[in-house]
Amino acid sequence: MKKNRGFMVVNNRSYHIGSVLFVLIMVIFGSACTTEGGKENANKKELELPVLTLTPRKIEIPKTYVADIQARQFVEIRSKVEGFVEKIFVDEGDLVKKDQPLFQMSSVEFTELVNSANARLMQARAEEKAASLEVDRLKILVEKNIYSPSELELAQSKHDMARSAVMEAEALLKNAKVGLSYTTIRAPFDGLVDRIPYKTGSLLHSGDLLTNIADVDEVFAYYKITENEYLEYMRGKMNKSKLQEERDNMAINLKQALEEKSEVISLILSDGQTYAHKGQLETMEADFETGTGSIAMRVRFPNPDGLLKHGASGKVQMTKPQDNVFLVPQKATFEIQDYTYVYMVDEENKVTVRSFRPLGRYGLFYIVEDFNAGDRIVLEGIQLVQDGISISPVDAVDQEVYSSLADNSSGVN
Repeated sequence: MKKNRGFMVVNNRSYHIGSVLFVLIMVIFGSACTTEGGKENANKKELELPVLTLTPRKIEIPKTYVADIQARQFVEIRSKVEGFVEKIFVDEGDLVKKDQPLFQMSSVEFTELVNSANARLMQARAEEKAASLEVDRLKILVEKNIYSPSELELAQSKHDMARSAVMEAEALLKNAKVGLSYTTIRAPFDGLVDRIPYKTGSLLHSGDLLTNIADVDEVFAYYKITENEYLEYMRGKMNKSKLQEERDNMAINLKQALEEKSEVISLILSDGQTYAHKGQLETMEADFETGTGSIAMRVRFPNPDGLLKHGASGKVQMTKPQDNVFLVPQKATFEIQDYTYVYMVDEENKVTVRSFRPLGRYGLFYIVEDFNAGDRIVLEGIQLVQDGISISPVDAVDQEVYSSLADNSSGVN
């Protein structure tokens, strides 16, 4: 072998040195890739991963709505007359009974009005009695032809005027007594006293707010649903009514079905705790709210301990049954942009990627409809899997996979 300006001669043949080196490098690289690729394929074929077989389930999905809690009765106590606050009989937060005195306003002026009206009534009655006696006297004289009948008619007219004066005086006295009664402000029903902004000696004008009275033996929770949810709910109620009608062979009013067949609803308080008493869905508003397209529903909750107050906040939680859905563990999925994916395993244990859109989350699982019973997915180790490889599946125990279902089902979105 001899070299000559970048060429070498082997067995009387000349070769370019660069070409020879390129061929040698490609042969070595190809051998290395073949070796590594063979090892990788061998590892994939030997990869053992747990596989879950999907089966349809029936679940009840809790759904929560922000609620506004209001007292069963809530009334603003306002002054109906002008005057000074003389006495306050209650304190803020007191439980009062119906007709119990709350405030006493200055009543001297109204007492004088009552006295004046009473005196006027007495005078009017005296005049009416005198006019009545005059009519009786003239009747005798007219019968004896001492006076003409016109005199009797005149006396009768005066008697009618006196009787009208009596009625007017009675009305004035009644109004004066009503005004006097307004100076003592009483509770309209049993309830709790709210804040009292005015103190003793304060000057009140007609319409000034003295306090609020709230009856919280029971409370109402108002929440809003969309038009689609409303239609779904009402169609379900109408279907129940039809089934009941066929069973009992009688017509059932939809409102009655709403009251009798309504779901039992839970209330989640602002601290995340579930209220001890369940509520009953009662009714809804008459029309949809302009702009939002929502409609308000009302739930009644008992409040024997007085825990709930007017104006509190919380969430009502309803359960929605779902039939023939699949629960896909979140750990078996991965997301790319707006899509969620799983690795499906076919009959030949070959892995393929599939996308799906979950209906929501149920604890640590996705709720999915578009699967078939018997479909198999890779449960764990998805970071080791690639599309198109074959694996050695290990069947996952269904009870172990869904053991956390009851503990996490409350976290539904």
